[in-house]
Amino acid sequence: MNSAIPLETNLLRNSAYPGRGIIIGQSPDGQHLVQAYWIMGRSEGSRNRTFVAEGDTVRTRAFDETKLDNPSLVVYHPIRVTARQHIVTNGDQTETIFEALQTGGTFESALKTRTFEPDPPIYTPRISGVIDLDSRSYKLAVLKTIFLHEAYATRHFFNYETPIPGIGHCITTYKDDGDPPPSFSGEPLTVELFDSLERTADYYWNLLNPDNKVSLLVKFLEPESGNSQIHIVNKFQQQ
Repeated sequence: MNSAIPLETNLLRNSAYPGRGIIIGQSPDGQHLVQAYWIMGRSEGSRNRTFVAEGDTVRTRAFDETKLDNPSLVVYHPIRVTARQHIVTNGDQTETIFEALQTGGTFESALKTRTFEPDPPIYTPRISGVIDLDSRSYKLAVLKTIFLHEAYATRHFFNYETPIPGIGHCITTYKDDGDPPPSFSGEPLTVELFDSLERTADYYWNLLNPDNKVSLLVKFLEPESGNSQIHIVNKFQQQ
C-alpha cells in the first residue's frame, strides 16, 4: 500500500452508527479484488438478522422469524453474480441491478429506476457496488433523499477504473448516530485492506461499534479465474 495515501478508517471506528456499509477495493498483493458488506441495527427489528451463504452469493434472514416486521427491508440478497460482474448492495436493488446486467442494461441504468428506502422519517439511502472482473474496475452508488423529503431524490455514482493495492473505497448509509441519523455524504472513504480474507473480516468486525454491529461478510475474488471465497461473521448464530 502507498503510505502517502491518507486513510479514513478512523471515521468508521469513531462512528457509533454508520449503519450498513460497503467496501470495494484490492488486496495489497494485487491478487484479489475485495468486497465487504456489513449491517448494523439500533432497534430489536434491525438487529434481528444474520447472513447465510448460498454458493457464491449470500442472503439475509431473520434470526427470530416471530419478530420479523418488514421482510422487504430485512430479507434480501446483498450479493449476486452475473457472468463476470459481482454485485453488492444493502437491499433488494441487488435484483434490479442483476436483472439489468443480464438483459444488456447497466449498473447506472438499473439504479436510475430506484430510490431511497421507504422507511420514513429516515428514508435510508440505498448503497450499491459492482466489480467487473474483465476490466478489474468497480463502481459505487448512493441513492438518498434531499432534506429528508420523500419527493426529492439524488443519485451519486463513483467509478474506479484502476484498483489501488491495499486500498478500499467505502460508502455507508449514515455518517453517525442521530435522530434521524444523518445520511452519508461526500466521496467514498479511503480505507485499508489486507491480503488475508479472515484478517480483513476480523479487522472490520472489531472496528465496528460493538453494540450496533449485526453481521459482516468479506468476499475475495480472483480476477483471472473468477473464483471467489466468502467469510461471514454473525453476532447471532442460527441453531
